[in-house]
Order: sequence, then C-alpha cells, then structure tokens
Amino acid sequence: MLEGDFHCSWRPADYDETLRLIEEFLTGERSTAAVPVDRVLSTILFNDIVRSTDRAADLGDARWREVLDHFDEVCQIEVARHRGVVVRHTGDGMLARFDSPGRAVSCAIATNQQVGALGVRMRSGIHTGEVDLRGSDLSGLAVHIASRVMDAAADGEVLVSRTVKDLTIGADLDFADRGEHTLKGVPGEWALFAAS
Repeated sequence: MLEGDFHCSWRPADYDETLRLIEEFLTGERSTAAVPVDRVLSTILFNDIVRSTDRAADLGDARWREVLDHFDEVCQIEVARHRGVVVRHTGDGMLARFDSPGRAVSCAIATNQQVGALGVRMRSGIHTGEVDLRGSDLSGLAVHIASRVMDAAADGEVLVSRTVKDLTIGADLDFADRGEHTLKGVPGEWALFAAS
C-alpha cells in the first residue's frame, strides 16, 4: 500500500517504488532494482546531404532513391572502416557513434570525399559526450549538440566542437577556427572548428 494521495501527480522520488508495485500487481512478481541506464562516452557524428530537396527535384524520385542508396552504402562502409557504428539513417543523412573522436573526424572527411562522386555535397557535425544507449538508438544532450554542430556547418564542411578538437591533439588532423556559435536549444556559446 502506498502512503499519500496519488490521484494527481507523483513526486520523482516515488516513481521507482510506485512502478514496482504496479509491476507486481500486473505480473505477480516485484523486481527489487531499478533498471540501470546504460550511459557511455561516445563521439557522435551527424551528416546530411546539402540541399537534398533541390537535388531530389532535379533528379526525380527513382534516380534520387539510387543516389540515397549509394550515399547510405558509402556511409556504412566508411563508418565500419573507421570502427564506428551506424545508429540510424535519417533519410538524407546518418547518425553514427565512435569510441574515438579522431576516427569519427577521419570518417567524416573520407565520407565527404567519397560522396562527391554521387553528385552531392554533405555537411557533418561531431561532438563527444556522454549518451544513453537505448537499444540500438542513442539519446542525451550530446546527441543534440552534435546535430546542432552539423546545422552550423557549411556545404562540404566537417565541423567539430572544441571538445573533439581538444581530444584529438596529436592526431594528424587540422582545424580552422569558425568562432563562437549559439546552438539552438543548447545553453552557452560553443567554439566550433572545421576539420581537415
């Protein structure tokens, strides 16, 4: 039996106990531990095709579908080659995660070079931070930051956060300062750098 009036809202401290009691009522068994969140440090790479709607209109649906299939294949190959994991394709782009920021940057640069043969240009955004693993998907602020970094990238640009730049010191990568940016929905100003 739970103490208090629960017809309105629960206090955050009450969630676990209340859900365990509901589980016991429904299943006849009561778990004793809260489900742990699988939180890991990852480097997140977002990319997308620049002006994809214009290209789709120019090519027509059948030809555009072929371009997207080839684009997805190039992304898949490069992510695997750089020991990353494709989390999902986003229609005209991709979300991938890596255990190394240097490999994520190298993957984005290589992918960018490869997709030129398809007659498209892409932009990429990369950030390193803690994320929640949700089955085969990811969540967390670091994912949103990587997406917003990509939004700030120019055509053909691989843009990274200062975190990524600082973590790749000593790698054979060059970075050009792109200044401070406000990332939509993310607190503070963010220093961004173009990788090459």
